[in-house]
Amino acid sequence: MLKSKYYTENELSDFGFKKIGKNVKISSDARIYGQENISLGNNVRIDDFVILSATHGFIEMGNNVFIARGCHLSGFFGIVLKNFSSMAANTIIYSASDDYSGNYLTAQSIPQEYTSHIGGLVTIGKHVIIGAGTVIIGGCHIAEGCSIGSMSLVTKDLEEWSVYAGIPAKILKKRSNKLLELEKKLINDRPEFG
Repeated sequence: MLKSKYYTENELSDFGFKKIGKNVKISSDARIYGQENISLGNNVRIDDFVILSATHGFIEMGNNVFIARGCHLSGFFGIVLKNFSSMAANTIIYSASDDYSGNYLTAQSIPQEYTSHIGGLVTIGKHVIIGAGTVIIGGCHIAEGCSIGSMSLVTKDLEEWSVYAGIPAKILKKRSNKLLELEKKLINDRPEFG
């Protein structure tokens, strides 16, 4: 059985990230574009086949962020992932999309002056968990403590401490914030997670 290989701290220091914290694990099977526009906090883990694209715009991750295999983050207008946020496999976040109105050309192979983009900043709040196969299209703010069910489509702001699912994502119920007590205990017991 093959094991996933993560880049060493020395290898990561040569990538040219805008900022990189401690205990960052990035799979050698991940693809990173525009690393000079990407900031990573402490205790970040990025698994196999993830694509981080910030050749235009930026991606900013806080502490204790997890991105599962096969996720794609496109930060044209910016993506911010706050502390303790995570996403399951095959989540896609597009802060921008081509303008499909017919007034502009579309496709990555076309020079930028002939294209236009719509969308906006995507903010993933603290303690947000995103289910597998979810698609998020900017601009939107996913407030602290949201839980998003698998295979959902998010195109607008979501309320804090709520559970969402569906296409488009709709609120199902409120989510407990008891985990905030566990966060305090973790940081107290293990300060490196603070």
